[in-house]
Amino acid sequence: MEFGKFLKSFTYAFSGVKHCLKTERNLRFHLTFLTYMFTILLSTDWFVLSRSDYAVLITASALVVTAEVINTAVENSVNLASEEKSEYGRIAKDAAAGAVLVAAVFAIITGFVIMFQIDAFKAMFAYFTANPLMFLLLLLSLIPAVIFIFQGNPFSKGKKK
Repeated sequence: MEFGKFLKSFTYAFSGVKHCLKTERNLRFHLTFLTYMFTILLSTDWFVLSRSDYAVLITASALVVTAEVINTAVENSVNLASEEKSEYGRIAKDAAAGAVLVAAVFAIITGFVIMFQIDAFKAMFAYFTANPLMFLLLLLSLIPAVIFIFQGNPFSKGKKK
């Protein structure tokens, strides 16, 4: 049944993403950063962004996450091909990691171009100055975020980097 195969392909895809989340610290870092960024953008009126701005930010973010997942696939494929270290394997892994770096650098530049709004940063500073408890809560939220980045889900089993 073709439709069953089609649905099964989603199961495999979600399994791949789940594996990357469990094992790839850098992916967890990217997703944590994106969560903070989009939470601030969507829950405040500090930044003035158009739909096109959001589309560009989402696309840049997706490119970084996609590159990170592909990097994981390349690393695991090289490891599967040979347990011995080789120059070709090193180049493949380095190039895949380089692709993530390039995507991330351009995403940061893109975000900077779109989000560099002095008035937004002034409003953010004024808000947190007037609401120190909210600033404290923001700082406290970094604790589970850092734990997630460096340990993944502490309740799950599996290989962690």
